[in-house]
Amino acid sequence: MTSNEARVALNTGLAILALIALRLIAAAFTPITFDEAYYWMWSKHLAGGYYDHPPMVAVVIRLGTLIAGDTEFGVRLVSILLALPMSWAIYQAGAILFGSRRVAASSAVLLNITLMAAVGTMIVTPDAPLLVASSLLLFALAKVLQTGRGVWWLAVGAAAGCALLSKYTALFFGPAILIWLIAVPKLRHWLVSPWLYLGGLVALALFAPVILWNADHHWVSFIKQMGRARIEDFRPVYIAELLPTQIAFATPLVWVLGAMGLYALFRSRAGAPPARALVNAMFWIIVAYFVWHSLHARVEANWFAPVYPAFAVAAAVAAHLVQWQPRWQRLVDFCRRWAVPSGVLMFVLLVVQADTGMLSGYRRDATVRSIGIGWHQTADAIEAARARMGATCVLASDYGTTGWLAFYLPKGTCVTQHSQRFRWVNMPVPDAAQLAGPLLYVREVLRDDAPLKDKFVRVEKIGEVERKRGPLVIETYALHLMHGPKGDVFDRTPPPELR
Repeated sequence: MTSNEARVALNTGLAILALIALRLIAAAFTPITFDEAYYWMWSKHLAGGYYDHPPMVAVVIRLGTLIAGDTEFGVRLVSILLALPMSWAIYQAGAILFGSRRVAASSAVLLNITLMAAVGTMIVTPDAPLLVASSLLLFALAKVLQTGRGVWWLAVGAAAGCALLSKYTALFFGPAILIWLIAVPKLRHWLVSPWLYLGGLVALALFAPVILWNADHHWVSFIKQMGRARIEDFRPVYIAELLPTQIAFATPLVWVLGAMGLYALFRSRAGAPPARALVNAMFWIIVAYFVWHSLHARVEANWFAPVYPAFAVAAAVAAHLVQWQPRWQRLVDFCRRWAVPSGVLMFVLLVVQADTGMLSGYRRDATVRSIGIGWHQTADAIEAARARMGATCVLASDYGTTGWLAFYLPKGTCVTQHSQRFRWVNMPVPDAAQLAGPLLYVREVLRDDAPLKDKFVRVEKIGEVERKRGPLVIETYALHLMHGPKGDVFDRTPPPELR
């Protein structure tokens, strides 16, 4: 490595460390989302699978809380630090595929300033480990191309297995890899090589706990996630959401570079054919599925996470390797210069808005219900009511409220959801003494003032508590004291997937 290359690598590393430090600071001051609280409850009871997702997100949270405790910072710590191996992998992949340290450095930095990576690693969801595994997979495939050594297929299998342990979307990497091998003549020999299939066995072995868990639970997680979009539900209105949400999640200037880079790679204007084919395969196969999905059901913006490593490499190619016409070159130069500061600014503004509501004049926005602003105070009021009434357990009506209550009430408090028991199959049921009552039922205020009347002898409303962000009342929770359970407290109806 020349002195110039070493300087590029050093500056890249320092920039990424600064971005990670910014996320760590934001993580310590931002209340957890209801999904994070839900996954945190998973982390207390590790298993081979869960109703919603494979187990990697629970493992990530468990590691973080072992280091920093059951705090917002502890829940998010390891997820944020995963940006280090993610950045290393995408840096190496960019350097190998396109022979340029500038492409490598830009790939790593551009990926990190997208909201997909910045928010996606700070707010712990299955997308955080999936981003890392996707980057490692791209790196391992680049090493297969660079070295021609079959042993790298084992690394491909390991990365693919970790991706599958993160989210089922990773299944699309299999067709993407096969299409890449078929599309590049000099790589077709791998189709008859045992190394390719050994790599597949590695991925299968890592994914086996998820398969076994599903086999023991009527395949419920597979059915739930793989049956989201049905052909008979034709609703093309959802496709209109794809482009604006991805522009926002990529940040506009990175999105422009990525779109231009994909165009350049498609038109063979940069890089060798195998490298171009790999980036295209890792991007377009998953995108094609989600475009189809959006014709039948809503596609959440974060579902595109596994294509972002390839997208970042394409953006770096546009920034450094393509000779553009003067007017397009001016656009590229502008995006390259301002992508980082604009991405950082968007992240900071998003965190400030989520935590305070100042930027919208304390009105509602997209973050207000999902991030647990105000839950410290709300939980204190609920705990005071529980202690005053002598309630032995707290019931909630939905998994998000259950997660928030478990996280923010004093540790050891009995908290459970009376419905949707299939979400909690890995977790022990509270003992009979705790469920004997009286029980405190917490739910949003509704017209029905006597919930669960069929399950308890007496239902008594004892008050209401508010959750607020500044002057804005986000939610009002009704508190009901439940006396004398008539039988089983829980609704054990099977999930809709199994009916």
